[in-house]
Amino acid sequence: MAEKAVGVGLIGLGTIGTGVVKVLAENASVIRERLGFPLRLVRVADLDTQRDRGVDLSGIRFDADALALIDDPAVDIVVELIGGYDVARDLILRSFERRKHVVTANKALLSLHGAEIFEAAARARVDIAFEASVCGGIPILRSMREGLVANRIESVAGIVNGTTNYVLSEMEHTGEDFDAVLARAQALGYAEADPSFDVDGIDAAQKLTLLAAMAFGARLTFKEVPTEGIRGLLPVDFEAADAFGLRIKLLGIARAHRDGAEERIEARVHPTLISKQSMLASVDGAMNAVAVSGNAVGRTLFYGAGAGEMPTASAVAADLVEIAREIRRGGAGRVAPLSYVPEALRERELVPLGERQGRCYLRFTAVDRPGVLAHIAGALGEHGIGIESVIQKGRAEIAEAVAVLMLTHPAREASVRSALEQIDRLPDVTAPTRLIRIEEDL
Repeated sequence: MAEKAVGVGLIGLGTIGTGVVKVLAENASVIRERLGFPLRLVRVADLDTQRDRGVDLSGIRFDADALALIDDPAVDIVVELIGGYDVARDLILRSFERRKHVVTANKALLSLHGAEIFEAAARARVDIAFEASVCGGIPILRSMREGLVANRIESVAGIVNGTTNYVLSEMEHTGEDFDAVLARAQALGYAEADPSFDVDGIDAAQKLTLLAAMAFGARLTFKEVPTEGIRGLLPVDFEAADAFGLRIKLLGIARAHRDGAEERIEARVHPTLISKQSMLASVDGAMNAVAVSGNAVGRTLFYGAGAGEMPTASAVAADLVEIAREIRRGGAGRVAPLSYVPEALRERELVPLGERQGRCYLRFTAVDRPGVLAHIAGALGEHGIGIESVIQKGRAEIAEAVAVLMLTHPAREASVRSALEQIDRLPDVTAPTRLIRIEEDL
């Protein structure tokens, strides 16, 4: 007698939803062999029921009624792929009320309302899985929740947004400015028509919020994470980085500070200079990579496609298989989605950015006249900041001014910021100074 299938209902038949349909259809036999029973897509809901997605939906009920899908007794697991906040939140909470398990790729929702959603899932004793919300096809969340579960995680740092990594890689390799490279990224489909979500670092901050929760049991929202994007970087910054033996990457960085009885969390997103010998430095184009350090395992690196129809659909399908196994074992609802049991999750004090101690790259824009560099160096010296290297670029780089490019010795960021406030008020400094932090241990 054939085993009864676990039924899946899919809400949202966009790019990723279409990929999920393909994966479940094309890999149905191997999924069944690994599960021991079928995993069957029984129902799909989307507001647009007319557009041809190029997939075969015969035998699958397809309409616009997401609520009916959730209420359908044939649906054991609901996949939410509509994105956004309010509607997606309501659909997920309704699924829990109906004792349905949920798979989602909605990092925006979880990074803002995760506490409410995880608590609701725990009360209903159902599972919520969200591997596809961070780094697409890279199984980073599952690896942290399972493979590294016996470690105290010390740090998580990574390139978690493919759009910005593509732009930075192209600016470095071609010498073109930000606007030209971004336009090409949009033409190739790497960047949206409105790229703000990516290039301003918001997407990376949302993903880092989930990584920090998984690593440290930290309750925080992405709005609490200090975030800087890649706008304002110039070709001269990449030339300087190369001269200094460094590369520029937009990184999400989270570390545990266990100095006293209460653990504090460092979490930040910003352009970062790293050594060319760093594992992360070789990650180019639209690829993603995350480095995780644990006290037992040491340093690990996870690399792969961070977005796209099929890599992300692969992560959604993996979550479906994991939940289907738990349903059959009778253990569904018992696996903590963030690797910490709900009562162990708590708000953690964030380390202020001003406490960071490290080297910095500074790009000053100043009138080319005697004494200007001395004034800049004097202001830095007044705040206890030493100068390691200086490069001055000619007038052709920035109209009517020169770029003075500097590496500092390690200093407290609050002191650097105070010095820059003073420097930017100098009459010969014609634009705000650009600061890029240097990370030595990535």
